[in-house]
Amino acid sequence: MGIILSVSVGKAEPSEHASTGVTAIGKRPMAGPVTVRAPGAKGTGGSGLVGDEIGDRRHHGGDDQAVYAYAVEDLDSWAAELGRPLPHGCFGENLTTSGLDLNGTPIGQRWRVGERVVLEVTAPRTPCRTFAGHLGERGWVRRFTERGRTGAYLRVIVPGEIAAGDPVRIVHQPDHDVTVELVFRALTTERESLPRLLAAGDALHGEALRRAREAAERVG
Repeated sequence: MGIILSVSVGKAEPSEHASTGVTAIGKRPMAGPVTVRAPGAKGTGGSGLVGDEIGDRRHHGGDDQAVYAYAVEDLDSWAAELGRPLPHGCFGENLTTSGLDLNGTPIGQRWRVGERVVLEVTAPRTPCRTFAGHLGERGWVRRFTERGRTGAYLRVIVPGEIAAGDPVRIVHQPDHDVTVELVFRALTTERESLPRLLAAGDALHGEALRRAREAAERVG
């Protein structure tokens, strides 16, 4: 069982690094419960957390990327490597978790957070120029990609409220081996693995599923 250390939301602010001119990547932990709901289709739907803004709805948000989780174990590892503190939410994560191997988690795994909310793992996070500019680290996209500790996007299956301190219980474990890390590698540095992603079925993020199907058609 894992635990939610913090639940964070962000407000859109001007950014020279974002293609839209604004970003809400800088999230801040909330003191009390936050409502979680399915936001709707990508492009029109925003974040799954009420009060959390998104600067670029073309590439972020929507049902398949409603909530972003990052493990404190990985955040602390980066902080040690970079030689500076990395507060919860600074990677743009909504949920900072403890006790969960997010990168080794299979796509389609479901969590019960607290007493009611159910979330489903859909995809890894892909680093972008906005992320690099936000952190101010040279070569950040390359470094983050090489490390492959991406955290996980989740869709909302059962809405409700979540808060720091809520336990995370796994309530569904898929019977395939398509993990968050495998998806990330297949989408970036090991594209020959794309057909393997089809084993995750419709639980996989829609864009990744499309690319996996196209790759399988080319091979077969």
